Amino acid sequence: MSQDLSALTDRMLNAARKAGAESADAIAIDGTSVSIDVLGGKLEHAERSEGVEIGLRVMIGQKQAIVSSSLFDDATLTTMAERAAAMAQEAPEDPYIGLADPTQLASGWNSDSLELYDATPEPAAAELEDDAKRAEAAALAHQGISQVQSASAGYGQRRIHLATSNGFSGGYKRTGRSLSCVAITGEGNGMERDHYGESRAFQGDLISPEDVGRIAAERTMARAGARRPKTGAYPVIFDERIASSLIGHLLVASNGAMIARGSSWLMDKLGAQILPKSLSITENPHRPRISGSKPFDGEGLATVPRDIVRDGVLQGWTLDLANARKLGMSPTASASRGTSGPPSPTVTNIALTQGDRSLQDLMREMGTGLWITSMIGSTINPNTGDYSRGASGIWVENGEPQYAINECTVAGNLLDMLVGIQPANDARTHLSRVVPSLLVEGLTLAGD
Repeated sequence: MSQDLSALTDRMLNAARKAGAESADAIAIDGTSVSIDVLGGKLEHAERSEGVEIGLRVMIGQKQAIVSSSLFDDATLTTMAERAAAMAQEAPEDPYIGLADPTQLASGWNSDSLELYDATPEPAAAELEDDAKRAEAAALAHQGISQVQSASAGYGQRRIHLATSNGFSGGYKRTGRSLSCVAITGEGNGMERDHYGESRAFQGDLISPEDVGRIAAERTMARAGARRPKTGAYPVIFDERIASSLIGHLLVASNGAMIARGSSWLMDKLGAQILPKSLSITENPHRPRISGSKPFDGEGLATVPRDIVRDGVLQGWTLDLANARKLGMSPTASASRGTSGPPSPTVTNIALTQGDRSLQDLMREMGTGLWITSMIGSTINPNTGDYSRGASGIWVENGEPQYAINECTVAGNLLDMLVGIQPANDARTHLSRVVPSLLVEGLTLAGD
């Protein structure tokens, strides 16, 4: 039986008041997820989970405590609230915690316009199994593929409701359908693998299982016979599939929590040029059918589009209420909230300005260098931006792909790397992070 999440959060807030809370917020998440894995044309693993998770944050003066549960009978809510109040009494004071001013709270939103929920019936487990088997078969049909490590299909839906003791109450729901495949070529020490997967809010938007398996196989075969590159300084292209990780380091460094702690390589860069003048990074929480979209944040503030970087210049930090107060700034409605922890600043959907050249054009401009298609590990100095990551991909000479590369490390400094990036025009616009392939000059490759 579906729970009335609005009524449930009201019950939580009433319990908090009775327990002595001066202010409180409550979140309830009702979720269902189904995942199916196949191997060798047979079902390997099937899992289904469903239930309601709740979280209650209680504030007494400038002290707070958070409790969570998967039970929500009256006795449990009373016990939760009493424990939270007792914990808050013993917590250290934090001058920056607190609910939003009522004038800051969202009102009049239309979550239906975001198209986050697909009303199509939940797929049967047999349908998901068939999708995974078809993806696996398509990969195995590709010449050179020796085996498929995994093929998986999944479905999920969630309802989310947030309420605060000063008057906010709102909810929305979302769905997701996913499909992925991991293929292998070669044997023994000569094995190489790669993958492909997609996830969409609407089931009808997902590409066919055959396409998922085919792309996974093509990517894997491109890595056959990989070797290590020569050590040296070369230009590098971050393929579209991993380019968002490079921009992700910028997003982490511009997070208000990092700035408030004084541990960010962007500390003194507000208002400074950190990307080429032709490039901007925009955040838009209102893109229809995109996984990161939402009408309000984890503190009840109305989400709004904003520029993180405009014409190459860093515009501001990503801020929830507490970190905005620490820095003497206004929040950016960026709070993310789970059931077991306090709000924290997080970006939603971002997009980097796309270029006017194709990936092939970037390769021709690069001449000789590495086209990175996969990365592992990460060593990032949060204070200096020094960057080092394991990489694999394709070696390019005279603008043309030559052979596969693995077991190498790329290193540089993020400030130097980002200020000269050149984008292609190949970003997939259905992703939450829309970032095209990026050409970066002068990185150090450590190989043979």
